[in-house]
Amino acid sequence: MKYIYHSADSRGNADHGWLKSRHTFSFANYYDPERLGFGALRVINDDFVEGGMGFGTHPHNNMEIISIPLSGDLAHKDSMGNGSIIRNGDIQVMSAGTGITHSEMNANRDQAVKFLQIWVIPNKRNVEPRYQQIAIADQAKPNDFQQILSPNPDDEGVWIHQDAWFSLAKFELNHSKTYQLHKENNGVYVFVIKGNAKIGDKELNERDGLAVWDTQSFDVTALSENAEILLMEVPIA
Repeated sequence: MKYIYHSADSRGNADHGWLKSRHTFSFANYYDPERLGFGALRVINDDFVEGGMGFGTHPHNNMEIISIPLSGDLAHKDSMGNGSIIRNGDIQVMSAGTGITHSEMNANRDQAVKFLQIWVIPNKRNVEPRYQQIAIADQAKPNDFQQILSPNPDDEGVWIHQDAWFSLAKFELNHSKTYQLHKENNGVYVFVIKGNAKIGDKELNERDGLAVWDTQSFDVTALSENAEILLMEVPIA
């Protein structure tokens, strides 16, 4: 197994007052030639948005965009006519395809919203734009891997135009389980949302990341109570 470790404090940092964002990979004004993504995984932004503020209407194309709220409520509107509130326990995906515009605003004026915004490069260009949002909290699997995204519309979680699988692990202290990759030539980017964990023999703290490849499986172990770990499997070849 090969891996590259990214500590939480090594990420890019943007502070716009109303928005505080940490960038795992190069994004906007943060550029590191060694951190341009991991295979098809292009962006992991860890965003904090003050009450009543947010991202005004802006365009995207040919990108799969996933939002996972960690706390607070995110108000979404787009050019396809969708308008919704995305909450902790939900996952949202947009296939931008031929082009969309959308806005993401903090739905509350009295509290911040924290969310992960993740971009995956699609395996098809210029698809018809689409939107999907589901609740995943009710299907949580304690001490197991909960699939929250895949390439298959009929499978668990949301789906995207890419041979990618995202899983959420919520483990009790010292619980360990083996993650099996779905496809040869895929790799996994592991992001610790909460607590501490160990991947193989590498220990990770909260908001640390680990890019893993050249393996078909690896062990995930919680080193703290109620550890929460996001595993993003994507093509890297």
